Amino acid sequence: MAQKKYYVVWKGIKTGVFTSWIACKKNIEGVPGAQYKSFANKEMAEKAFKGTYEEYKGTSTKKKELSAEEKKAYGKPILNSIAVDAACSGNPGLMEYRGVATSTATQLFIQGPYKSGTNNVGEFLALVHGLAWLQTKKQPLLPIYSDSRIAISWVRQRKCKTKLLQNQDTKVLFEMVRRAEKWLKENTYKNPVLKWETKAWGEIPADFGRK
Repeated sequence: MAQKKYYVVWKGIKTGVFTSWIACKKNIEGVPGAQYKSFANKEMAEKAFKGTYEEYKGTSTKKKELSAEEKKAYGKPILNSIAVDAACSGNPGLMEYRGVATSTATQLFIQGPYKSGTNNVGEFLALVHGLAWLQTKKQPLLPIYSDSRIAISWVRQRKCKTKLLQNQDTKVLFEMVRRAEKWLKENTYKNPVLKWETKAWGEIPADFGRK
């Protein structure tokens, strides 16, 4: 019996997660530049739909378990740190983010939900909020973790390169983005911004647990 697949449509007649190729095909046929991809399970598909097609095209969708040796190569996370994460219901959809103490998962700050956002924008804002929070707490060397490579790269470039449309629904969110970009340009920080290695360490402590 063939393994059941799930299909994500980011750009089509209807977008979302579909449980059959027939349903997926129905929503991409005749759509110029349709964006879609199959996934091995529902969890992976729902996570992918919260992101963007660019993040997943050309990547393997098979879930690979790391061996003990592979996990060892990643080392262990620095527990004396903070971790941030975002959650988004849809793409775009209701978005919120938060920061926690890595060692205890004690919540340090939370923002949202915002009416129309994306996971990447939330991850970017969470990182900048975390860096500013560390500065106010006089913790100039404490590391900050995120599981989003995209958000980390945006922070390093001091620019949120989202393709989210600016409209009345996203007005407040873009005001926050501009403030975050301004903070990055006007402030220096020494806090290491580190990638949380989910494959080796499990979900980031700031995860909202809605997968």
